Amino acid sequence: MNILELFLVAVGLSMDAFAVAVCKGLALKRAGWKSMALTGLWFGGFQALMPVLGYLAGVRFKDAITAVDHWIAFGLLAVIGGNMIREALSGEEEAADASLSPKAMLPLALATSIDALAVGVGFAFLDVNIGAAAGFIGAVTFVLSAAGVKAGAVFGARYKSRAEITGGVILILLGAKILLEHLGIINF
Repeated sequence: MNILELFLVAVGLSMDAFAVAVCKGLALKRAGWKSMALTGLWFGGFQALMPVLGYLAGVRFKDAITAVDHWIAFGLLAVIGGNMIREALSGEEEAADASLSPKAMLPLALATSIDALAVGVGFAFLDVNIGAAAGFIGAVTFVLSAAGVKAGAVFGARYKSRAEITGGVILILLGAKILLEHLGIINF
């Protein structure tokens, strides 16, 4: 996996966290550096941790399913991306909560990083340095989540669903690319 592909995965995975961060920004009276950094740390930290956990689980089963690993990577990315698009188009709005306490942030960070766990499983079947990839995903998510808090405070929820749809499309396309490359149909 090259740096561009990893960047696209990182951006795609971070879109849920970005959308939630926008909601946090909407609820906060003022989006200062502290609230931006704290939100970025919660979401970026979990987005970095979960691929590692998924990778460790996937490595245990790698030898048993190597023949279908490309289908697994494609399926996981397509399901995650499709789910992000479905959620964005559902019209359901989450209640805006200004709290940045661990009680408020832990479930949000966990919920927005479940897809990163599945991507980590997929990474176990690809040529990926999991430490570098997880760190990169966490850093991208940190930046986008911190920016999301500020964007929510400044612009409101206008771009929330567009961000989720974009992230979903990126993940689906990347999954298709992995599958098509493995099948020898394309070579990027």
